[in-house]
Amino acid sequence: MGSTKTNAGNYFEDFKLGQVLHHATPRTITEGDVSLYTALYGGRFALQSADSFAIDCGLQAAPVDDLLVFHVVFGKTVPDISLNAVANLGYADVRFLAPVLPGDSVQTSSEVIGLKENSNGKTGVVYVRSTGTNQMGEVVLDYVRWVMVHKKDKDAPAPKPVVPDLPGVVDPATFALPMDLNFGNFDATLSGSPHFFEDYEVGEKIDHVDGMTIEEAEHMMATRLYQNTAKVHFNAHMMKDDRMGRRLIYGGHIISLVRSLSFNGLGNAMLIAGINGGSHTAPTFAGDTIYAWSEVLDKSDLLGRNDAGALRIRTVGVKNKNGSDFPDTGEDGKRDPNVVLDLDYWVILPKSTV
Repeated sequence: MGSTKTNAGNYFEDFKLGQVLHHATPRTITEGDVSLYTALYGGRFALQSADSFAIDCGLQAAPVDDLLVFHVVFGKTVPDISLNAVANLGYADVRFLAPVLPGDSVQTSSEVIGLKENSNGKTGVVYVRSTGTNQMGEVVLDYVRWVMVHKKDKDAPAPKPVVPDLPGVVDPATFALPMDLNFGNFDATLSGSPHFFEDYEVGEKIDHVDGMTIEEAEHMMATRLYQNTAKVHFNAHMMKDDRMGRRLIYGGHIISLVRSLSFNGLGNAMLIAGINGGSHTAPTFAGDTIYAWSEVLDKSDLLGRNDAGALRIRTVGVKNKNGSDFPDTGEDGKRDPNVVLDLDYWVILPKSTV
């Protein structure tokens, strides 16, 4: 008789509304992780790139990139939530609540806040709120995601459908910027961009120009960096029989790529304060080249601060098609099939008139 000690992951019928999952394997984020993250995406935002720049902005050291923190916190959840996923569908109410520095350790817990079986009876959507905390118990990240998960037994009864009511926008009044952050002596030469908060207008669109091709080894290395064990990203033997016929790229890999690409046009967007929503609108595979463009959706001053403001940005990731004509929806109202990511988020920029 075979062993039953291995983890087969949860299927849709295993989840219960209100269930709390405490995820295994806390993770200390090191300078090595930061260097590897830079090697994978080539991010050039100065605050995360140099201790000297961060110190000039009032911090004790360069903080870990917000999205690296997100991916590590996310990766903890995969063995319990999305090991048997078809796809991760979206995010909402993502709030970055405290900076993480190299040497900090993070761990994650999740609560099931919604369940809805799909009409085919073979899959269902699970909504979870996941919380990442550091070694002192401080919450560093809180977010909601929803994921489509296989049923193990298609005849298992469907739960009562519950879809959580989620905010469409993270309220800027709830942003939690580092208390000692100060852009009063911000050096735009070292940051690589002359464009401050005041220079952006609502409705403005920015073509980020550059493209980056995804290599098979890179996306798998990235996903392993986050200890994300989802089968769809690693197991070519299994995925050859899937309807896609090959491994899927982790959606977070695309988010990090477009964030890196956005530097060309949003180089002073020093921090991500919150993510309002995000959708992976089409799959990506090794060999695809990712481009990006952004639109300024809103601007907000920050309570009690005159050195920084927040821009609400919509960034669209596109595969194998540059962003110069801002690919979005066609004349028929349908989404351009090359669009792979639609991300709505808040970034923090210094003001020029401090």
